[in-house]
Amino acid sequence: MAYLDIEEMTTHIYEEDMDTISHGDDAAMMSAIDYAIGEVRGYLGKYDANRIFAARGKERNPILLLFVKDVAAWHFCNVCNAGVDIGMREKRYDRAIEWLKNNQNRKNPDLPAAPDNTDTHCPQCSADIAFGSNRKRDNHF
Repeated sequence: MAYLDIEEMTTHIYEEDMDTISHGDDAAMMSAIDYAIGEVRGYLGKYDANRIFAARGKERNPILLLFVKDVAAWHFCNVCNAGVDIGMREKRYDRAIEWLKNNQNRKNPDLPAAPDNTDTHCPQCSADIAFGSNRKRDNHF
């Protein structure tokens, strides 16, 4: 069982519409699900994405699962939008991406944090690098 199965997508797209779009070939929907997981994973840099997407059943975060389905439905409907309200799909896709972007910079208590990548040889060193400079000065005589 994968993180998201084709049968679970019926909450977002009717089964008969999925059959019409895919012509009975499950590969199109599986590709859309894979694309969605890849896209969502890109927004989860501060979280343990391997652990998140290894979850099954009730272990999955319901909000994240909802947004993964929205992204997958958007990618799937790009093949052909027969029987699908493309405007609603686009709004739900945009909402999912907005939530993922907002979640990049704040702590979501329901998602596992990324493992600590500090170097064992240099405990005071951090994986993040901060840099900057003083503001520019203009001197006049």
